[in-house]
Amino acid sequence: MGDIHIRKEGRAGRITLTRPKALNALTYEMCLAIDRALIDWQTDDAVALVIIDAEGDKAFCAGGDIAELYRTGKAGDFGYARTFWRDEYRMNARLADYPKPIVALMQGFVMGGGVGLGGHVRHRVVCDSTRIAMPETGIGLIPDVGGSLLLARAPGRLGDYLGLTAARLGPGDAIHAGFADYYISEDRWPELVAGLCQSGRVEALAEARETPPEGELAGQAEQIDAIFGAGTLAEILAAAEGAEGDLAASAAKAIRRNSPLAMAMTLAALERLRVGAQDIRSALQQEYRATWRTIEQGDFLEGIRAQIIDKDRNPTWKHTLDSVPAETVEAMLAPLGADELTFDA
Repeated sequence: MGDIHIRKEGRAGRITLTRPKALNALTYEMCLAIDRALIDWQTDDAVALVIIDAEGDKAFCAGGDIAELYRTGKAGDFGYARTFWRDEYRMNARLADYPKPIVALMQGFVMGGGVGLGGHVRHRVVCDSTRIAMPETGIGLIPDVGGSLLLARAPGRLGDYLGLTAARLGPGDAIHAGFADYYISEDRWPELVAGLCQSGRVEALAEARETPPEGELAGQAEQIDAIFGAGTLAEILAAAEGAEGDLAASAAKAIRRNSPLAMAMTLAALERLRVGAQDIRSALQQEYRATWRTIEQGDFLEGIRAQIIDKDRNPTWKHTLDSVPAETVEAMLAPLGADELTFDA
């Protein structure tokens, strides 16, 4: 079985992540296996729908397995990370555009690559333990795996808040922000999955839907919009520091902590999506431009060192909050020419 269990069960194609001790973090090989299964099932008349879930109670998927990205990047091999991201993003696009219904059952932590795996499918189920976040700016990256599209589509300036601070969404807030569709108690999932496999009918999800716990973010929309609509990073920080309440204080702390370059790229990427094409492939192409360059020119390797490798939580970023040149952000998000992400593979 290894890290992932792929099989057919009744009318369903089943994909189960089986790395609970590693919080079901995605390896490159797992991404390739998922993509191959999706391609195979697309024309398999025996498969009416696809179900993606994960073993363990702590995490659906807490992100990508970034240790190898760090090791190869520090050795000067930037090709491994670029290939990983290229093929992962292609998988993300396939999930979003898949012609058959896909159901994702997301318990516990759903972060980074986990959002890419479960956040773009048609039927996204959460429960009491669900905590969704895009924490990439803390390691010098922009929200990727199509996460920038979800953030750009969130109400008001909520996406800017989530992208810059890595704030975690419980089930009610996840539905409000557009990261999930159904709240169903986790103890009902085995029966739900059995029914989906037997019938091949996703209507069972609507029938099982429960009223989610009330979230907090809808009631804080005015403050979020005021702070994160303030302008530049420095202006957003000043607005957070001048506002009252726990949300403003935690936001200011996160902005002071995270990579200025990654946050500036995030703001620019979200704004481009809001005023331009709002589709998964445009979002992934823009993200790939940033990640392709960030592995070599940005803060990613330093962020991984500080947060994951040495764990000193004291990264030395390339810029301060008020010193990220606009032309640098533009250059990081510029088309890649022959290296541009394509979806013909």
